[in-house]
Amino acid sequence: MSGAGVRFDGEAPAAGEEPQSTATLAAVAEAAGVSASTVSKVLNGRSDVSPATRARVQDLLREHGYRRRGGGARQSPLLDLVFHELGSAWAMEVIRGVENVAREERLGVVLSESAGRLTPGQTWVEDVLARRPAGVILVLSDLSADQRAQFTGRGIPFVVLDPAGDLAEDVPSIGATNWQGGLAATRHLVGLGHRRIAVVGGPPTMMCSRARIDGYRAALGVAGLPVDPGLIREGDFHHEAGYAAGRELLALSDRPTAVFTGNDLQALGLYEAARELGLRIPEDLSVVGFDDLPVARWIGPPLTTVRQPLTEMAEAAARLVLDLGRGNAPVTRRVELATSLVTRSSTAPPPGS
Repeated sequence: MSGAGVRFDGEAPAAGEEPQSTATLAAVAEAAGVSASTVSKVLNGRSDVSPATRARVQDLLREHGYRRRGGGARQSPLLDLVFHELGSAWAMEVIRGVENVAREERLGVVLSESAGRLTPGQTWVEDVLARRPAGVILVLSDLSADQRAQFTGRGIPFVVLDPAGDLAEDVPSIGATNWQGGLAATRHLVGLGHRRIAVVGGPPTMMCSRARIDGYRAALGVAGLPVDPGLIREGDFHHEAGYAAGRELLALSDRPTAVFTGNDLQALGLYEAARELGLRIPEDLSVVGFDDLPVARWIGPPLTTVRQPLTEMAEAAARLVLDLGRGNAPVTRRVELATSLVTRSSTAPPPGS
């Protein structure tokens, strides 16, 4: 049964594209118990197919060895970059890294925001499928299993940058050594002689936040210091959370002499809380941040912080997604770039030492 000159999605073959056989489409449709048009919808990433039907059809497509031919030629010269939240200096560092690679590869970058959701909505997915970019980079986000299947079915590679949660084993990701960073920050404060060390973490649902606090706990344990639950606060990686936690911690009768914040923005909020309470940094209070955003070196006093190589992480994510699109299998699907402590003027021995 010949289907010469006919594509499964109903379009005419592109120049130089080898036609596919409609027998394969018919066989998949029959095995799945659906119509040929439903299989075509799955191939084109349409949303009007139930997740169960889509999964069944995709399994059968793989079983039959179906591959779209000439798909790479139809890709747009774009990288899709999606944030769960856009608008911070942290995001700008990521954008800079992706732009560096995009410029080298002569690609455009499409920015979008998932409005605080860790899994982008289906409308966003449909827009990306329509654009057919060279790759997708998800920042602090992930795709559902159904969405991943849609991207895989269309041959669109994706990489998660700084994963927020535990990813499926086959999802490629670029991260940082968050645990080691939390350990280094706390060790630095212990080495200066601090014993009452507080921590202001990020959202407890985010892996990076949990890892940084785990590093904090480990450093205290190695030093033989107790972990005081009263000195642990949860934040949301924004200035306001650092300020609110700072007001609480610094109002304690036995207040901490040092605070490790889960990111630089929360450190800035803590600075403001200390100023309002008449405390000097670092004479009365030592502060360590995380990220090493450009502002960290310009605030007064300049902030000791853990450098997370955001620009390099973004560059690595962009190169990885392009390699995947070219059919190059990565050596490993999980890459973590090293963090490092940057010592400035916001830390000193505790008062009276």
